[in-house]
Amino acid sequence: MGKVFTHMTMSLDGFVADPHDRIGELFEWYEAGEVTVPNPNETVEFRVDAAGARALRELTENCGAVVAGRRLFDIADGWGDKHPAGAPVVVVTHRAPEGAAERWPTTTFVSGVEAAITRARGIAGDQDVSLASSTIAQQALDLGLVDEVCVSLVPVLFGEGVPYFTKPAAGHLLLDDPIVVQGRRALHLRYPVRR
Repeated sequence: MGKVFTHMTMSLDGFVADPHDRIGELFEWYEAGEVTVPNPNETVEFRVDAAGARALRELTENCGAVVAGRRLFDIADGWGDKHPAGAPVVVVTHRAPEGAAERWPTTTFVSGVEAAITRARGIAGDQDVSLASSTIAQQALDLGLVDEVCVSLVPVLFGEGVPYFTKPAAGHLLLDDPIVVQGRRALHLRYPVRR
């Protein structure tokens, strides 16, 4: 069985978007190099440095399913039913959008984080499950369902916005030492969750 991990690109002060859900300079690292990392979504291009390409491949090549929140799904317009990780998406929502089955046939809509991760694990089989929304990641961390926390840390300060992390429900959450990859415009960090 693969691992469940969360990955977000984050400002140095902990935000994944500004207060209006705009990403600003956060995704500059996806365009900061000469190495193209292919993905199935023709509207998204990754041209990163060699270190960033290695980090990006580690996040996507074994990804069997992505879990996202409804807010991110709506902002991304469902990625046109082709998430850049190349995996089916499970969306946590109480109500699927109108016409969802026709417009996003590879996307599954599930109520509740635990149910979504269970469904994603079923879809992924032996591959990994990636959590792509900060609120979903926090809830999954609180439920003890995350094996690894991944951060692409970008040299920008937002000052306010949508945080990657909020107060853990059970207090401190201890992580193991990071695996560190220094890339251009991002420092890629992977922290196994200590059990």
